[in-house]
Amino acid sequence: MKIIQRIALALIIIGAVNWGLIGFFQFDLVATIFGGQDAFLSRLIYGLVGISGLICLTLLFAPMNEEVERNTNLQGNRNLNYSTEFGEEKDLSKLKDDE
Repeated sequence: MKIIQRIALALIIIGAVNWGLIGFFQFDLVATIFGGQDAFLSRLIYGLVGISGLICLTLLFAPMNEEVERNTNLQGNRNLNYSTEFGEEKDLSKLKDDE
């Protein structure tokens, strides 16, 4: 699935650059390369960019790798041995009797 997400991300970047060119310079790079906005290849690219946006919606809600690593490291380093913290105390009354 990561390969599909990487391809989708690349297509989204292409779409973002194209929209930036349209917004700033009124120049549609995809339409220029593939023969106008009504050309089949241009419409195919536009469609693939749209589908890529839907695929990458899953990345928006997926936990980041850093968060997953941090959570697993915290669980792995947890000290579940409570014997040192809640160990038995020495009976000091016996020490007084022995002295």
